[in-house]
Amino acid sequence: MNDVVDLFPPGAHADDGGDLVVGGCRLRDLAAEFGTPAYVVDEGALRARAREYRDELAARWGDSLAIFASKAFPCTAVLRAVAGAGELVHAVAAGVDPACIYLHGNAKTDEDLERAIDAGVGTVVIDNLDDVDRLERLVRDEQAVLVRVIPGVRPETHAAVATGQEDSKFGLAPADARRAIERLRGSDRLRLDGLHVHIGSQILDAAPFGQAVQALAAYGEFAVYDLGGGLGARYTYDDRPPSVAEYLDVLVGAAREHLPSGARLVIEPGRSLVARAGVTIYRVVTVKDGARTFVAVDGGMGDNLEVSLYGQRFEATVADRVGGGERVDLVGRHCESGDVLSAGVALREPRVGDVIAVPATGAYCFTMRNTYNGARRPPVVFVRDGDARVVVRREGYDDLLRLDV
Repeated sequence: MNDVVDLFPPGAHADDGGDLVVGGCRLRDLAAEFGTPAYVVDEGALRARAREYRDELAARWGDSLAIFASKAFPCTAVLRAVAGAGELVHAVAAGVDPACIYLHGNAKTDEDLERAIDAGVGTVVIDNLDDVDRLERLVRDEQAVLVRVIPGVRPETHAAVATGQEDSKFGLAPADARRAIERLRGSDRLRLDGLHVHIGSQILDAAPFGQAVQALAAYGEFAVYDLGGGLGARYTYDDRPPSVAEYLDVLVGAAREHLPSGARLVIEPGRSLVARAGVTIYRVVTVKDGARTFVAVDGGMGDNLEVSLYGQRFEATVADRVGGGERVDLVGRHCESGDVLSAGVALREPRVGDVIAVPATGAYCFTMRNTYNGARRPPVVFVRDGDARVVVRREGYDDLLRLDV
């Protein structure tokens, strides 16, 4: 069976009939009720992971805050479940206190900042000197800010999601960071609370996080240090990311050594908070045998761009025949040879009509869903204790046309 079940949300299991159960619901039943493809989120697992981050950080550093990096899953129901800050419109719709929101972005427009100011966003992260110009012009009273600095740390991850190296498009190089700090200290509208750093995503080694914290010490002492996120998730049998506790031991250990003890520490978990809670279900449309065996499903790169963009590997299983089987290429229905969900994945006797479950799709799959080839974007279904409910409906054909003039 391999350990494919271990990649699904905690508590997932095959029942006596061999059906895979997540959040107390059989995935085949969810496919029948809500259609495919569909994103399934184990709400209990999601909430438990958020609590784990909060509690583990609080146990190590008293004045601390864990906030959700919502770009990993910008869905109102997800934001409401973790009660974190997020993409502004969704966060406000989810009832998040705007004062708890941290606004990021390397190219924030006047409109972006005006919307944030009007909403009462608590903290704006300065990514460039133009941010300072805009905020000085737009802020009417006082606005708390952090300065994002480039720590010169390049973690081992895909180049597209590495952000801490010297040539990163994000943050300020040391000389510009010091210029921004000096300018902000003289501002009568912008209150400089501290520094922000983020070195990338899907990082499976904790050491670079400590190196980034050490780099912050060169700028002096501040009241707030936002240490970003970036901890990797387990997608495959071979992945062994640090646990939350191991990650925070390194992060907080470096903070104790290099940062003032009375400062507030902020972390921003994203991928590692939501990835395992999510599962995508598909239905097999055709099985084609030849030089290679292709199992084609009713989704693909319209609902999972991680494979095409980053070469991310995913595992999969037939929902009622869990684990094992012959090696096949699980492919999508879009008109691209690169529309592959998982090459060489083991599926047991895949047949037309089978439900296929792909684990660890809670991060970025929903974020980057698209309408390529006229695909309708999938629904999001929350499951918990045997109950299931739609929190984002499936896009209809009318939705594909509603913006046309």
